[in-house]
Amino acid sequence: MEAQDSRPFAGPQRALLNVRDAAAYLGLSPQTLYVWRHRRQGPPSFRMGVNGRVAYRLDALDAWIREQERADSRSNFSLNPVSATPRRREGYSASA
Repeated sequence: MEAQDSRPFAGPQRALLNVRDAAAYLGLSPQTLYVWRHRRQGPPSFRMGVNGRVAYRLDALDAWIREQERADSRSNFSLNPVSATPRRREGYSASA
């Protein structure tokens, strides 16, 4: 018996998502994805088929989410400015 994938959009038939389903998966509006695509931001997408429909790969969306987590200082302790070692500015004397 095969293990079931726990992702709500998982399965061989859902490896590719349209804009509406990708937006729902990310918790965004489809308009946000359209704007990001126009600005060349956001998760990777591509046009597919004769009509050139925009598609998103489910694994690419998951990878993009992980990138966002790593780039956020709140979820990545190494990027948190509070955790940085204090450094002395050059040009300041030790005595005040």
